[in-house]
Amino acid sequence: MSASGARRGPSTESAAAEKSAVMTPVRHRRHAAKVLPEHARAHNRSLVLQTLFHRGAMSRADLSRATGLTRVTISDLISELIADGFVAEKGVREVSRPGKPAILVDLDHAGHRIVSLDLSGTSSFTGGILTLDGQIVVRREIPHPGADGDVIGAIIAFAAELVADSHAPVLGVGVGTPGIVDDAGVVLTAPNLGLTGFDLEGALRDELKLPVVVANDANAAVLAEYTFGDAGDDVILVKVGRGVGSGLLSDGRPMIGSRFAAGEIGHVTVATDGGPLCSCGKIGCLEAWISAPSLHARLAEAHDDDARAGVLRDAGERLGIALAPVVGALDLSEVVLSGPEDLLDGPLAAATAETLRTRTLAKVHEGIRVRMTEQGPDIVLRGAAVMVLSGQLGVS
Repeated sequence: MSASGARRGPSTESAAAEKSAVMTPVRHRRHAAKVLPEHARAHNRSLVLQTLFHRGAMSRADLSRATGLTRVTISDLISELIADGFVAEKGVREVSRPGKPAILVDLDHAGHRIVSLDLSGTSSFTGGILTLDGQIVVRREIPHPGADGDVIGAIIAFAAELVADSHAPVLGVGVGTPGIVDDAGVVLTAPNLGLTGFDLEGALRDELKLPVVVANDANAAVLAEYTFGDAGDDVILVKVGRGVGSGLLSDGRPMIGSRFAAGEIGHVTVATDGGPLCSCGKIGCLEAWISAPSLHARLAEAHDDDARAGVLRDAGERLGIALAPVVGALDLSEVVLSGPEDLLDGPLAAATAETLRTRTLAKVHEGIRVRMTEQGPDIVLRGAAVMVLSGQLGVS
């Protein structure tokens, strides 16, 4: 899905802007703190970019009405943003009535590039070069260096290669990685990468001399689903691959946790009847039931289609058991699944939804949605781009 297919309304500051937002069928994107006078220009600049990102080409007068900013302020900001290469004039609006037609402005989607890395693959790392509206113009993969390889060297070299091939100014580099990552981009623990307490964000920034943001892959993925997809304000995205993790949004805000481990549901025990041995050493962890390798192994042992469907239904029930307390406590409206469609879409998703309905308050959560993402395998790449857009331009 293109960004234009999922444009949403900007967060607002002034009363006039709030009134404009209420009158349009769009939702607030961010909840901003009180804007100090010295920050007003940066706030207004982000507000203009946010509006164009989610609503598309508009005249300067349209922007003034949509944001609540004066026409003089809009004119100055647009001139500045055109000079900086973030906005471009797109010609005149077709009108039938007399008078001078308005000149439309929009984000200059190709004026800058974003470099994204997805380090969550089981056997490879994926990288992309994206436009400002989330379109991937270059996609590449490199082999995972393995436990004995130079993981950091491979990541840095891969990022540098993508930056060199961007053929436009690079706004920043976004990275989605497995493991627990703090708010400074330090990978606290990532067994799949062999990293503990490593400042990946700092290492990339020092090498590339560009803004860099690093986050957990599932936390990046839920941002892609929210910005480019069809997610609501209260959602959990469950990412299934070699492991199992999730990203959470509550009232449109990412939930990270005091220990940066919100959404780490893979090692929640989902049975009192034993179960498979997990890589962490416990019995019956969710990851041991529904990770892609575990499911493939159990499906390989199934002797017919009914048995295969039973394996998937059982996995979906286990997922529903793990998610029910989260859905109930946070009053989530939907569950989005990201991973192999042949495993997740169908009996597994249906069993997850049914288990959630039977294990939560019926009148409240009866209509909860459980669905596959439409972002496909590049969801982490696009989510990493959203992190850069948010950090550099205030757009999300």
